[in-house]
Amino acid sequence: MSKLPCSYPLKFHPQLKEKIWGGKKLINQYGKEGTGTIGESWEISGVKGNESVVENGPLKGISLTNLMVEYGDELMGASVFKTYGDEFPLLFKFIDAREDLSVQLHPDDMIAQERHDSFGKTEMWYILEAEKDARLILGFNEGTRRNNFLKHLSAGTLTEILHEETVEAGDAFFIAPGTVHAIGAGVVLAEIQQTSDITYRIYDWDRPGLDGKMRTLHNDLALDVINYDNPNPKLLYEIDEDQPTTVCSVPFFHTNLLKLTQNVEREVSGIDSFIVYMCVSGEAMVVVSDISEEEKMEVPINKGETLLIPACLNKLSIETKNATLLEVYVPPVGKK
Repeated sequence: MSKLPCSYPLKFHPQLKEKIWGGKKLINQYGKEGTGTIGESWEISGVKGNESVVENGPLKGISLTNLMVEYGDELMGASVFKTYGDEFPLLFKFIDAREDLSVQLHPDDMIAQERHDSFGKTEMWYILEAEKDARLILGFNEGTRRNNFLKHLSAGTLTEILHEETVEAGDAFFIAPGTVHAIGAGVVLAEIQQTSDITYRIYDWDRPGLDGKMRTLHNDLALDVINYDNPNPKLLYEIDEDQPTTVCSVPFFHTNLLKLTQNVEREVSGIDSFIVYMCVSGEAMVVVSDISEEEKMEVPINKGETLLIPACLNKLSIETKNATLLEVYVPPVGKK
């Protein structure tokens, strides 16, 4: 039996996560199908037990894990496959915060490997929408150190030393491991992160979880991970329409913003990585014809949807209807 082709844009079934702080926007405004208070839509995931499954084309029904085993560097890119093997390195989410998320932080690769046999969690956020006065928690007020943190933690007054920043659509933030943070009520965002589900929760607004029980806090684990310095997380960029605009570039991922007013051709042969497109507004058609014009494949991407472009594809066309896309790939090791 001949091998099924891996040379087309892959769409995956979203995995919807009900959360005590979640809302209805991902269902009502971003095309997700579900019920309840949906806080997260895991768009592409290699997290064990939460592996994504292909939704479209000849590979429909195959898991991301099996795709990596079967196609290797054809899917991942030679550099990425050499570094990560059959572990997909990134996790892509849309998040709707009807209420504040818990105040939390994440370990880096070294600590996560030692404690949890996992990648660390470096992440970035792109704000899709924000209600009036919506804010994020990002680090501490100036001058906060360990002793001050412990005093407020013990007294139940932690919120007094947390730094808050109001946000609006189009803002972007880099969340380094060790940064204390929380997404505030009224924010919808796209999250790009390392493949990890390790979270150290240090405050949860004294509310029960979906099961009616108080959720576990992880202060003992968090103490030697917290970074008390100003994280300076806001990412500054200027949009160049119809051209890729770099928003965030770190060793784990490179993220461009594509604000498209006209159709574009993307030559991607030099990237040597899979590419993920997250549509944050409008809609578009992604067209590939690497093999022949007769085998041209068109895959739509609408607001709230995500596509993975296998590394074996060299070029693609994006036919836009006022689409704004996040374009994400893994840079070569040691480069940004």
